[in-house]
Amino acid sequence: MSQEFNLPGMPKIASGKVREIFDAGEYAVIVATDRISAFDCILQDPIPGKGQVLNQLSAYWFGKFSEVPNHFLSTSLRDFPVGFQAFAELLAGRSMLVRKARPLPVECVIRGYLAGSGWKEYETSGTVGGHRLPPGLKLASALSQPLFTPSTKAQNGHDEPISWTQFRDLVGPRLAEPMREASLTLFERGREFARDRGIIVADTKFEFGLLDDELLLIDECLTPDSSRFWPAASYQPGSSPASFDKQFVRDYLESTNWNKKPPAPHLPREVIEKTSQKYQEALIRLTGYPLASNP
Repeated sequence: MSQEFNLPGMPKIASGKVREIFDAGEYAVIVATDRISAFDCILQDPIPGKGQVLNQLSAYWFGKFSEVPNHFLSTSLRDFPVGFQAFAELLAGRSMLVRKARPLPVECVIRGYLAGSGWKEYETSGTVGGHRLPPGLKLASALSQPLFTPSTKAQNGHDEPISWTQFRDLVGPRLAEPMREASLTLFERGREFARDRGIIVADTKFEFGLLDDELLLIDECLTPDSSRFWPAASYQPGSSPASFDKQFVRDYLESTNWNKKPPAPHLPREVIEKTSQKYQEALIRLTGYPLASNP
């Protein structure tokens, strides 16, 4: 699909790296596109089926873990306001109707393994998100317990790690502890569920918003975009694990001479196809269902 995504006549609330949010009166419609970002840059080549995987998997988790209040209402186009039903072909499989919530300006990052920026911090200082860790850990080592390492949510540029004190100051003391506890609970439940299906959830991030005074889980939940998913069968500490997420794309880009500033280089066809396959395999392993269009 095109990198641009518009629904003529439907007002757009926000446009992110991957998602488009449209006003639906009392509610909102979130559309997951096939865009992919890496190193805070939207790449020039979409990944076929990616948006549908993100939408379908998020809806699955929202339903499974409904004890944590969230914004999800429906993926069935029959439930969408009538104006959106004229765009059924564009929206099928990649859209959800949600309750409107005001996003909080933070990301709740949970780490269960040493990877990514956490590994780089550990190599430099022996800490991850300010938490002191034992010496001698390897790349992809399991942590003794999951760590809550929040960050800012930047509208432009890089998200920045923040301390627990900074996190409390940004969201307020009333919300800080419930957000941390909900994030840790979702991570633990999600990774136990995934482990039984041959996937290690190495880390993930959650986002929350407020609807009146109610705290809601929003955006996406335990997807290959918001998480590191590793195949358990081939996992080996000390090396960069194979993955079901966009690490495959990051690894390719790291192998080029790209300076990590727009525009990003085009992805080879084999990288696009392999990435699409990885996302879809994660969906099938976790839910038991292939890609589906919402009725």
